[in-house]
Amino acid sequence: MLFDTHAHLNADQYADDLEEVVERAKQAGVSNMVIVGFDRPTIQKAMELVEHYDFMYASVGWHPVDAIDMTDEDLAWIEELASHPKVVALGEMGLDYYWDKSPKEIQKEVFRKQIRLAKKVKLPIVIHNREATADIVEILKEEGAEEVGGILHCYSGSPEIAREVVEMNFYISLGGPVTFKNAKKPKEVAAEIPLNKLLIETDCPYLSPHPYRGKRNEPAYVKFVAEQIAEIKGLSLQEVAEATAANAKKLFAIK
Repeated sequence: MLFDTHAHLNADQYADDLEEVVERAKQAGVSNMVIVGFDRPTIQKAMELVEHYDFMYASVGWHPVDAIDMTDEDLAWIEELASHPKVVALGEMGLDYYWDKSPKEIQKEVFRKQIRLAKKVKLPIVIHNREATADIVEILKEEGAEEVGGILHCYSGSPEIAREVVEMNFYISLGGPVTFKNAKKPKEVAAEIPLNKLLIETDCPYLSPHPYRGKRNEPAYVKFVAEQIAEIKGLSLQEVAEATAANAKKLFAIK
């Protein structure tokens, strides 16, 4: 009953063994996953996957690192895809101040355009944040993003900011880092944010949980994330799996 809300099975890292990876996910109890596209090639591949696998859904958007490359045609294409029955969110979008490929002002502009599009097509948004928390929260407020809500994916910020965005109709999604021994903030967030506002993800092929840290991640490993949250909250794995899956289905309007 696990729902991996953020997977990149559209990445080249799975070119040789996708079927085996999917099978392992099923064996681990993963019932649904969202495949995230963030540029032309990855969106295209995400759409192919969700049309092939009935338990996969897609989120389509433009990554902030590549914001400088996004054209009006790309935005129009994303709008077109938003009406596809298996597209359940827009993103990942947001701000990334770690890499400097795209100037900050261009990132902000592209982020705002995608939030406005999400409000137009009535889909939640999936947010990528790297070293840009204050600006992201400000833009979400200014653009009235709470109208559609969404996810702060692979959340690594403070419990205080988490509480603030939860009040703005957003879910907090935790991934592999919550299992790391030295990861203080994600563990605090897992403890403090109510279960009905938490989601789980892998962000595979990145950020593998312990004990696979440093190796290629895959959806089957989302179980380790759920187990860690269960341990922190004093709940059973089943309770965390069922609650986070119900949260995801509610957010993504999946029957």
